[in-house]
Amino acid sequence: MTIAPAKLSDPAVRAFVAAVNAHDETAFFALLTDDATMSDDGSDRDLADWTDREIFSSHGHMEVQRESAGGRALVANYRNDTWGEMRTAWRFTVSEDGRISRFETGQA
Repeated sequence: MTIAPAKLSDPAVRAFVAAVNAHDETAFFALLTDDATMSDDGSDRDLADWTDREIFSSHGHMEVQRESAGGRALVANYRNDTWGEMRTAWRFTVSEDGRISRFETGQA
């Protein structure tokens, strides 16, 4: 059973999933701090390059299966045109201003 993005507990994470699924780059980057970082499968990646390749140009989509850590940790079925569908884990660090300063993802 999936959790609708609107039902996710953390507002920043909720907006992140909604922006990914809507392919809304403007909304996505507005959610991130200016110095935001990310990692994929334990390796830090260039945020702009990775999001273009893995989310926006490849039509990424998240179907959240469960959340924990107050909504800042997700398990989701993630799919894009490059890799197909895979079970992924996501962890988010949210700054005091409510924007995401770091996210980590990888296969779950």
